[in-house]
Amino acid sequence: METYYYSQFNHAVVHVALFDDVTNAAAIRSRIVQAARNLGVDGNTEREAVNFAFIDARLISSSLHLQTAIYQALLSEAQGQLRTKTVHSEILWTMNPTNNITEAIRRYGVSDESTTLVVVRVDVSDTPDLQRRMCDIVQGCMVPFQALGQMTDWSIIKKHYKLYSESALKEVQGNLDRERSIIDNIVVSSVAMKNVMT
Repeated sequence: METYYYSQFNHAVVHVALFDDVTNAAAIRSRIVQAARNLGVDGNTEREAVNFAFIDARLISSSLHLQTAIYQALLSEAQGQLRTKTVHSEILWTMNPTNNITEAIRRYGVSDESTTLVVVRVDVSDTPDLQRRMCDIVQGCMVPFQALGQMTDWSIIKKHYKLYSESALKEVQGNLDRERSIIDNIVVSSVAMKNVMT
């Protein structure tokens, strides 16, 4: 698990974990949906239990991509301009190239078929037993974040960002490393500019 500190945002602490071989994605998604519907004390308890951003790791092009989305979501929250209900769902919205919140959650959030997940928790202080809480929710193997590069599905990212006709990619066709670098630059720039454009 990695931890980032953002003193400029009320000393926010962000914990990020990468999971592989996830076997209970459908149960996680169902639990999130049910927590949103529950009322009262039980609903509050369950919402806190799943108070994370669950992101399909295949759609993250780099650590910078994820960190830029987190930063933009924190910025929106600090400015009182969240477009979604929570900072965690805002991270998903920020990653999506369009402004459709439902589409962002469907594309970037946990789906029934997800086998790799990035789990993000934004908090105002270090949360005790957070890693254990993540592992209680996600049935899978927590792996070092450096493994993300092996999970990224570049073809899906190109599809979501409509990059198949991008001239910069045509110029480097056949050079996989260069192509992925260009895609990552486009994706990170898009995330970084999203708050400016909307």
